[in-house]
Amino acid sequence: MLSLIILLLAFLLDGILTNFLPFMTENLTFFTPLLTLTAIFIIYPLYRKKEKNYFITIIITGMLYDLFYTNLLFLNAILFFICGLLIKEVYKYVDYSFIKLIPLVILLVTIYESLTALIIIIFNLVPMSFIRLFYKIVHSLLINIIFAEICYLIIKLVPKKYKRVRIN
Repeated sequence: MLSLIILLLAFLLDGILTNFLPFMTENLTFFTPLLTLTAIFIIYPLYRKKEKNYFITIIITGMLYDLFYTNLLFLNAILFFICGLLIKEVYKYVDYSFIKLIPLVILLVTIYESLTALIIIIFNLVPMSFIRLFYKIVHSLLINIIFAEICYLIIKLVPKKYKRVRIN
């Protein structure tokens, strides 16, 4: 239940923040949100024993994200699924902690934005360059790291009887 609350909160905040922050190329703020992506990373330990449910949740979230925010049906469903597979592999080798969360969020945002840029280039949707990709990655890191750290603290403060797994 906690994972769905975090995911729903991130989903709604993505919509709210993109409506109130300038979001045009060359006009990005340092608070460009990818909070839903960060949330699917943060909630993985809560699904560690039920990975099938995790992947179903993130695919549905990706389809809803496409439906409400991007109008490119199945794009984010596929990207979230790929990121979910990467998250699963990362958690095999790295412990979940407050400090280690920062480079992991940076890695996840970079991979997501790079995959998105690759798809944009392949299908020639809009002009894309390495500079634009780098600019977009850098300008989305700050708020995503802050959101990840806040969610980590919330999950850590929840009593153990409400969590399926222990978080370091």
